[in-house]
Amino acid sequence: MVEVFIGRTLLNKDGDFVDPEEALRNKVVGIYFSAGWCPPCRDFTPILCDFYTDLVEESEPPAQFEIVFVSSDKSTDDMVEYYHDMHGDWLALPWTDDYKHELKQRYKITAVPKLVIVKENGEVITDKGRKQIRERGLACFRSWLDAAEIFQNFKG
Repeated sequence: MVEVFIGRTLLNKDGDFVDPEEALRNKVVGIYFSAGWCPPCRDFTPILCDFYTDLVEESEPPAQFEIVFVSSDKSTDDMVEYYHDMHGDWLALPWTDDYKHELKQRYKITAVPKLVIVKENGEVITDKGRKQIRERGLACFRSWLDAAEIFQNFKG
């Protein structure tokens, strides 16, 4: 599992708590730093939704990929509204979890949106996930998967 979220609780779109150890095991993880007040975020999020849907929801078997949204919204209500209105069916770090500040520091986040692709140990595969998705589409996932050094069941 992605060590970066050990001891944390994540949320799904239904507002249920999710154990990151189970949800992120043997997966490439995109940590998505974003906010509803940010026009470039609102522009990229639907593209990321399509990417995620194609890889995870419409692939058989589903690709070994998960996204964790880390909000830079100004309040819990703003985060929840943005998450429900625009995001895919991925996970989120609760807005109230101050760990988001540590994550932003660890991954050198100075502006949003930023999609950092990490291995299970939290090591960065690329901090240019947004750019790669825009330029290469689904093809970039294969290179992330190869770099992630995880057991693969992905055929695409």
